[in-house]
Amino acid sequence: MDVRRGGGGGRIVGAARRALTWGALPLPMRITNGLAMVSLVLSSCDLLRLCSDRERPLGGREFATVVCQLASVVYLLSLFAHPDAPATTTGDDDDGQGGSRRARPAAVAAAAEPAPMHGHGGGMMEADDEEIVAAVASGALPSHRLESRLGDCRRAARLRREALRRVTGRGVEGLPFDGMDYQAILGQCCEMPVGYVQLPVGVAGPLLLDGREYHVPMATTEGCLVASVNRGCRAISASGGAVSVLLRDAMSRAPAVKLPSAMRAAELKAFAEAPANFELLAAVFNRFGRLQDIRCALAGRNLYMRFTCITGDAMGMNMVSKGVENVLGYLQNVFPDMDVISVSGNYCSDKKPTAVNWIEGRGKSVVCEAIIKGDVVQKVLKTTVEKLVELNIIKNLAGSAVAGALGGFNAHASNIVTALFIATGQDPAQNVESSQCITMLEEVNDGDDLHISVTMPSIEVGTIGGGTCLASQAACLNLLGVKGSNHGSPGANAKRLATIVAGSVLAGELSLLAALASGHLVKSHMMYNRSSKYIAKAAS
Repeated sequence: MDVRRGGGGGRIVGAARRALTWGALPLPMRITNGLAMVSLVLSSCDLLRLCSDRERPLGGREFATVVCQLASVVYLLSLFAHPDAPATTTGDDDDGQGGSRRARPAAVAAAAEPAPMHGHGGGMMEADDEEIVAAVASGALPSHRLESRLGDCRRAARLRREALRRVTGRGVEGLPFDGMDYQAILGQCCEMPVGYVQLPVGVAGPLLLDGREYHVPMATTEGCLVASVNRGCRAISASGGAVSVLLRDAMSRAPAVKLPSAMRAAELKAFAEAPANFELLAAVFNRFGRLQDIRCALAGRNLYMRFTCITGDAMGMNMVSKGVENVLGYLQNVFPDMDVISVSGNYCSDKKPTAVNWIEGRGKSVVCEAIIKGDVVQKVLKTTVEKLVELNIIKNLAGSAVAGALGGFNAHASNIVTALFIATGQDPAQNVESSQCITMLEEVNDGDDLHISVTMPSIEVGTIGGGTCLASQAACLNLLGVKGSNHGSPGANAKRLATIVAGSVLAGELSLLAALASGHLVKSHMMYNRSSKYIAKAAS
């Protein structure tokens, strides 16, 4: 029987359960469940003794025993019949959205998570906001379950926000709430939302790249950044534009496995890298992407297998991870003594500056170049070709080498990459490897003009999935003409976005180096950061 449609009985059960969990007994669910079980056992024992002693007169105690028995049975049945019943897996209330839940099979996790409630007849949807906020604040109702229990993502975020205020004693009035599609981020972008953060978006350009003009959206709180990139775009356009070359497109994931011995690990390495086995492993993998390569590294009896594949217009981390899991399942049949330690063993390498990404690339590998005319260097950039070349050698090349840089042979590539990533819905943490860049400058045409290039081996971007579904980020992608999937040429939008990132970095490098060479850096920041008003205020 569906309690939600069971009329008065369903309402009684729902009311009784709310009274136990939210109202009269604001206790954790494991305690109320335990009390109900103890009551059921004790009352059952007492009823058995009563039945064996038929001459025993009935009194108040016997009546109380019957009431306890019925109440316990009704409550425990509600855990299975009522849609508000919580999952009873040990520790599930405390694991949030990660932890051990991710290690469980998907079917078990789905069964443990309550389904969204719809319809009528009692339950949390009919509970008033005050009841729900009190339950979240007391810990009786886990915050991360609000969306599934209420079936209303906006209401869940609003009530979570109020519960947060009560628990911390601090308001979040300055954090915007209206204007966000909370349904769109569910299960994709952010868990347990209470609002969103505002970031100004500036537009630099037009950037003339590969014969097209792009107006580049940049989300940043650093004054002078958009203005600087805009000046670089102007210098590039005035010199005929920049061109780009995409060298490689390959997202990677590298699981870590352990074998009984180093010799056995070497056997698995040879099997995985053997050309004769590639088609077989690719057939297992290719449901989630197109496998390109498998390269392995050994550390004792631990083996790291770096899978690389093409992921179309998606950035592709989830796609390649699913493909890798399929291959690992197959390999365990061939090597039953293989112990999978982790689907990611850091040889990928994700969100870390590593030599493997710098040398072999990850995501999109792009080179972008331009020849800046000598008169543009003087009129727009306010410096000379000779000074720019000398500065780049001493700062970006020698200075970075002295610092022991890994892929950091540039002036501020990360600045532009991060601003573009946030504006277009990319993973901001992946700016770590995406910003690996070497900037090269040299004199050409008898020293009259400047050749500038940026080489970026691991730009990790996508135009579908992740934050690209949000309205603001989708609008920025649309501004660049790369929103969504390219159905005519799958993967073309993500590739073009990677070249736009490299072209924007080229403009940013050119302008900042010119500001340093001419001695205008501090003056520009004082102008655009409005630092003078803070300095004056501090002095007073």
